[in-house]
Amino acid sequence: MEKKFIGAGLLSGLIAGIISFVFARLFIEPVVGKAIDYEGARSEAEETLEHAAGGHHHHGEEGEVFTRAMQENLGAGVGTLVFALCMGAFFAVAFTVLWSYVGRRYPATDPRAVAGALGVIGFVAVFGVPFFAYPGNPPAVGDDETIGERTAAFLTITVASVVLAIAAVVLALWLRPRIGGLVSGIVGTAAYLVAVGVTIAVLPSFHEVPEPLRDDAGQIVFPGFPADVVGDFRVYAIANQVILWTVLTLTFAVALGAMSRSRSDGRTVVGAGSR
Repeated sequence: MEKKFIGAGLLSGLIAGIISFVFARLFIEPVVGKAIDYEGARSEAEETLEHAAGGHHHHGEEGEVFTRAMQENLGAGVGTLVFALCMGAFFAVAFTVLWSYVGRRYPATDPRAVAGALGVIGFVAVFGVPFFAYPGNPPAVGDDETIGERTAAFLTITVASVVLAIAAVVLALWLRPRIGGLVSGIVGTAAYLVAVGVTIAVLPSFHEVPEPLRDDAGQIVFPGFPADVVGDFRVYAIANQVILWTVLTLTFAVALGAMSRSRSDGRTVVGAGSR
């Protein structure tokens, strides 16, 4: 049965990855294109300003290793599918572990309800909390000198969020026989939110949206990064992850239903044959 769960998870991840890539290609990539255009125009403005000030620094032109068309199609497609497949596999493993306890302790529980709850937990722990702590930004937003620190902080909150979510689920399941399912769920959720809140508070914060470029006289020679581009990128990024996790969870739940019907039909056939 565990192998069937893994297969269902991979299939669900594949379907979710394809759908989320189509959404990203239609909505996110045009926003990324605007950000790249801004970055190029700002670099030219900086060179012009430096040249006017008597500087001699030359930004060498580097040829593209991969064309923009390849990046937004093949590169983004492969990256999205690999991520979705990994999430599908992890989802299946997490469901297998969780169901081995819930199904044995509470046999009347619908496995599809467990999959739905796991989907919500996964979305919040893997994407929601890290995104809240460090909202995604399009290209041209962020200082190259802090990229290592930003990456480390994002990975830290992501790992911490997942570990704390697991601890919260364990706590809720441990408390359920003692104080009831609703109250134990509330306690587990509250403990998780407090723990991730403390974690976010101790991690560094970054505010690196480019400000307007000014000359020595303080005059604006190039505008700051467009706020609407940042806003659109973040909205579409959230929507894309909602789509991915929703499709992943629903497809996995449908696969569980099909497996349950298959087992029921098998028992019916065996029972009819024995008579």
